[in-house]
Amino acid sequence: EEDSQSPSIRLQQKKKQARMIQKALDAEEEAFKVRMEAINCRWKDLQAKEAQLKAYTQKFEKFIQENDEKRIRALKKASKERELKIQREKELLRARRELEVLRNKHQKIYSALQKYSIFNKYLEDVVKVSEFEEIREVIGRHKTLVRMHEDLLQSAQTRMEMIEKAKVLLAQYTEEKEDKILQYNNELAQLQTRFDQAHSDVLIWESHWAHIQNTAAEKTLMLGTIKMATLNLFQ
Repeated sequence: EEDSQSPSIRLQQKKKQARMIQKALDAEEEAFKVRMEAINCRWKDLQAKEAQLKAYTQKFEKFIQENDEKRIRALKKASKERELKIQREKELLRARRELEVLRNKHQKIYSALQKYSIFNKYLEDVVKVSEFEEIREVIGRHKTLVRMHEDLLQSAQTRMEMIEKAKVLLAQYTEEKEDKILQYNNELAQLQTRFDQAHSDVLIWESHWAHIQNTAAEKTLMLGTIKMATLNLFQ
């Protein structure tokens, strides 16, 4: 069907596919940017909270140093503040862990992007030395070839299954024919035995026939002698 279409129609189809792929890539890139902006906002909030916590801690320590005489009265309040500090430190630690996880994900994404940039450069080089005008056309062609390869594999699998079935049928047919050949060989052996017996009987009857012919010759000779003697006597 692709061969029957004009080049302009195929070009339009390829460009349409390219636009769809570019649109999907743009959407993924936009989503990635949104996620990165959210991560950056979260990171800024965490930095602000950390700075606030540091400032508060410094202020609290300074307050303790300057008001040591008030330490006993402020002990309960300090205990509460410590609990709040511990809670905030836990929150900060949890936020740092989340940030580390996000950083690792970002690093993986960045590494994957750097890794795949090699293929992008390779595809650009392919476009330069090939009949394709854009990288999307190369990708589309690759997908088409992959689908054709899968179809060929499926066809080959189907043919192999048909060949296996044919082998089974051939084995069954061969077994049946071998059984018939064995049967025919048995019948041939029986016929050979009968032939040998008939040949033996023929030899016996030929011997009898020769004896009869010899006897008939003797009788004929005797009859001729008698006729000659009778003729002589008559004369």
